[in-house]
Amino acid sequence: MEPEHYSFRGVSRRRFVAQSAALSAIFPSLARSGQPASGGDRRSLLAYVGTYSSPQGPEGSKGRGQGIYVYEMNLSTGALSRREVFEDGSNPAWLALDPSGRYLFAANEINDFQGTNSGAVTAFSVDRSSGHLTKLNTVSSQGAGPAHLSVHPSGRWVFVANYAGGSFAVLPVGPDGRLGAATDTKRESGQVGPTHATSAPPGSFAISGHDHPHGHMIRSDASGRFVFGSDLGLDQIQIWKFDAERGKLMPNTPGSVSVPPGDGPRHFIFHPNGRWFYSLQEEGSTIILFDYDAKLGRLTKRQSVSSLPPSFAGTNFTSEIRISPDGRFVYAGNRLHDSIAWFSVSASGTLKFVGETWTRGDYPRSFTIDPTGAFLYSCNQRGDAITAFRIDRSSGALNFTGQYTAVGTPAILIFPGSIDR
Repeated sequence: MEPEHYSFRGVSRRRFVAQSAALSAIFPSLARSGQPASGGDRRSLLAYVGTYSSPQGPEGSKGRGQGIYVYEMNLSTGALSRREVFEDGSNPAWLALDPSGRYLFAANEINDFQGTNSGAVTAFSVDRSSGHLTKLNTVSSQGAGPAHLSVHPSGRWVFVANYAGGSFAVLPVGPDGRLGAATDTKRESGQVGPTHATSAPPGSFAISGHDHPHGHMIRSDASGRFVFGSDLGLDQIQIWKFDAERGKLMPNTPGSVSVPPGDGPRHFIFHPNGRWFYSLQEEGSTIILFDYDAKLGRLTKRQSVSSLPPSFAGTNFTSEIRISPDGRFVYAGNRLHDSIAWFSVSASGTLKFVGETWTRGDYPRSFTIDPTGAFLYSCNQRGDAITAFRIDRSSGALNFTGQYTAVGTPAILIFPGSIDR
């Protein structure tokens, strides 16, 4: 099936130049060629994998990872070769790098940091030639079970979403990469959504997550002026103005946008043009397109599509949403259905289902597209493996490479220089 027509006119020159400069600073060899490696070219990228590593893993299961893994990715074949493991038994299950690539931050998805009912965030310095990590410090995440973190475009602040704690926090980053105590914490309250999702497919029993507020993701827009936090339990995406001098989440008007009751917003992503915002609902198995007003921090709903093939009936939990670097395709992960679906992006931002493929493993907790846009990697949590797919740039299709990388309960893979905003 051919993708819908897409125009690059919506991508600002300033944003393109800024992203290209950031990628060039970290990968000068890529910048010189402008193309992924091919043929006999053996150039590579570093990659980091976060895992569940504690006896108290996700959904009551045991974590089988060892901590944070450092891999080398072959740009020609997509193969991953292990270089090192930073052992950490406290579930470093979400990772993010600062814009310079000098520091890595890990959300430790635990509930008992220093004897408190809280998780933690750990800062590392990065040796950019070898990928080696050196631990700097660990601080409280200001809530139990941190599930997501991101870094402000300035590199001065880390945002963390605490799923079990139902809170969002801002952590300052010092000149040496060390984290300070939280400068702001928002503890959510309000009416939780119903047990059953409004938009769930027929026969769905995806009913978890609406017992109390659950902060699932937090990230700023490209300008850093506004910050968004998805609360699965409240069925809302919170919107704040961000005071980048004091590290404060300030009230915005409107202060949130709602999704259908019970659908449970999980992760979201901005289109490269900065005008379209796509939210993935975990229990409703939908993707909602919002128009984004960058001056007011306002989201306006325009479209909702299923993340599943038209004939699907039964239970599914979505996981991750990504967009191709060129902005032409959106990808969504489905757990239990164990697939990744892809959608073409029209000239107006609307999505059209194009196809889906089996992840070759159980429960794809997240997936990542490499910075060149050539390969997609699925972290199959219950399959204890990462699987690699080559991306067809013209159709968006995913073609399995045959590569399985054995990793215990993998949760997230990131590349320095990835553009996933």
